[in-house]
Amino acid sequence: MDTLAVLSLIQDVADRVITPRFRDLTAGQVAEKNPGDLVTVADHEAEVLLTQALRAAYPDAVMLGEEAHASDPGLLAAFRRADHAFTIDPVDGTKNFVHGSPDHAVMVAEVRAGSTVRAWVWQPQHEAAYVAERGAGVRRNGLPLTREPAGRVVADLRVRTSRRAWLGRAPGGLGPLELTWVCCGVDYPKVVEGAADAVLYGGTHPWDHAPGGLLLTEAGGFLGTFDGAAYAPQVPARGLVAAADEDTYRSVLEALADLDDAPSLRR
Repeated sequence: MDTLAVLSLIQDVADRVITPRFRDLTAGQVAEKNPGDLVTVADHEAEVLLTQALRAAYPDAVMLGEEAHASDPGLLAAFRRADHAFTIDPVDGTKNFVHGSPDHAVMVAEVRAGSTVRAWVWQPQHEAAYVAERGAGVRRNGLPLTREPAGRVVADLRVRTSRRAWLGRAPGGLGPLELTWVCCGVDYPKVVEGAADAVLYGGTHPWDHAPGGLLLTEAGGFLGTFDGAAYAPQVPARGLVAAADEDTYRSVLEALADLDDAPSLRR
């Protein structure tokens, strides 16, 4: 499937099974996979439709869907071994979706030989489509996006985190950490578009970070691990920093040494 055809697929699936449920979910259509980790009928139905269509086009590729992984954790090992794979996050920001926030997205990434080569992020309520191809840049609704280096001293960097225990803390001279938009499909575009200089993540699931990681790096940003390495979707990571540029990433990484509970993310 060409890149625009995949985007059209994602938008069609969202129109069919996600958006009609927005602010119209019944109690029976929402469940918990784990305490506080919500899943809806829209997540399940969208993932099935996306997986079926992509598998028909790429029968030899591994399909790593978030909900399929919840049922079969062995899929992650298969993904890490695969020469060709797709990640599928049918409703990123499910809790936002359930609570009626427009900050949710559908995300897909294609991985070949260990590198993300194409990525799609569709924000149906914001009508924003982000598409990246390795070596060809990133576009929002067809228009190219670039991220300029932050060019800020450490104290002036605008840094957010998904780790609520870190909110308000100011490690290593950073300003107080603020909460992300609680949706990787919104967070990464926000960094690309300049609303934040860096975002800190504890979770590192490929379906959350492979799509946004390519958007960010193709725009000129940098995604690296807490161990100092560039992000690779098939390599287990121990926390991530999504930054406007590599210098900002290194500065934030150095500041994290001040967090006495940072090792708790490194697993």
